Amino acid sequence: MADADAKEMAQSARKYWSAEGYLPGGVIREVDYASQSGGLHPSLAGIKIVDTDTHIVEPPDLFTARAPAGMKDKMPYVVRDKDGVDRWYIGDRNCGTLGGNVIRKDNHKLLGRLAFPTLEESHAGGHEIAPRLQAMDDMGVYAQICFQNSGVTQAGMLMSLADNDLALAIMKTFNDFNAEWQKESGERLFPMAHLPLWDQKELEKEAQRCIDMGLRGFVLPDTPERVGVPSFNHDYWTPFLELCSDTGTPLNFHLNAAIDPNTLTWEGFRFEQTLSVVATMFSIGNAATLGNWMVSGRLDRHPKLKIGLIESGAGWIPFAVEALEHQFREMLPIMRDVLKKQPWDYFHDHFMCTFWFEKVAPKLLLETIGVENVMFETDFPHPTSLYPGVQEHIVDVLGGYDFDVKKKVLQDNAVKFYNLPF
Repeated sequence: MADADAKEMAQSARKYWSAEGYLPGGVIREVDYASQSGGLHPSLAGIKIVDTDTHIVEPPDLFTARAPAGMKDKMPYVVRDKDGVDRWYIGDRNCGTLGGNVIRKDNHKLLGRLAFPTLEESHAGGHEIAPRLQAMDDMGVYAQICFQNSGVTQAGMLMSLADNDLALAIMKTFNDFNAEWQKESGERLFPMAHLPLWDQKELEKEAQRCIDMGLRGFVLPDTPERVGVPSFNHDYWTPFLELCSDTGTPLNFHLNAAIDPNTLTWEGFRFEQTLSVVATMFSIGNAATLGNWMVSGRLDRHPKLKIGLIESGAGWIPFAVEALEHQFREMLPIMRDVLKKQPWDYFHDHFMCTFWFEKVAPKLLLETIGVENVMFETDFPHPTSLYPGVQEHIVDVLGGYDFDVKKKVLQDNAVKFYNLPF
């Protein structure tokens, strides 16, 4: 790896959550928690709601408490910097903040910022199991699919360490922690695994180990070539994709990290203005992820492969698939011996999308997208999460459907996609 590439990847991890998002400011939205903590709405009785996009704030002792023998001093640890912000470090390298949690410990919500600067200020449910389960019960959610919160386990950051043994130890320790959380939560929290992308054999070994531990899915970058790993077009990935296809283990593309929406915003904006546009474009960017897999031929080679487009919304799906249908007709007739299906068929056979704040898509487009291809999420405890008002929103947007449809979207689709044990 070139020095410039390593520097860029390390910088990317430090910027995983923009430092500006922790500066004083923002607005506290006071939450009448008593009115928001009544659990499952009566009209949804009998449904175990699966929240398919949430985040775990990695506990400060995650890596040091589980460090392999002789490696404790090398593992990531948390420091409160001079500006009062908690950050991850590896040695003397700043690896970025702890990520996002805008729910304050008194259940009020911070608007216009990414998180509180210190762990103590934020809701303990971000990084502790018992308060997390209580918050879930209060909002009427039975289970959650959980994603990382910081950049400390990003493949690019770990590759930039120039110490493959340490990078692999960090990755394995993170996955061990995920398996612990899943078990200790009583099979209600299901964290997604990360993989050592930089070493094909270790990638395959760790993938099998994670499946054997009972982890329910993997998080991958949209374009692995950006961190110096072969493209998904390359046979480097074939054994891993065959494993996922054969075992029904889903791949998760959480937003689209291959684009930089910051290049699309006007100069002179405040942080809040920029973030509003950037967040929207990250979501819509998953149309590229969708299209890349559809045109690649990979879905024909791996007919049981399952792909989640997570924290990206659902309303853009009909346009994106319809556009791809047009392009299949106009641009890809010479690939009909490779691409055996049309985009809508690929979508229905392989993909899942999620919604949280949306109203138009779940109310008006659910049957167009596919009742069996949509899941629900809250993005707890991130900025713009669906909090408070989870049950009120669900009843509003799905109230016009019969019980079986509600149960599919809120429970059954996720149970099938992630192979959940209920």
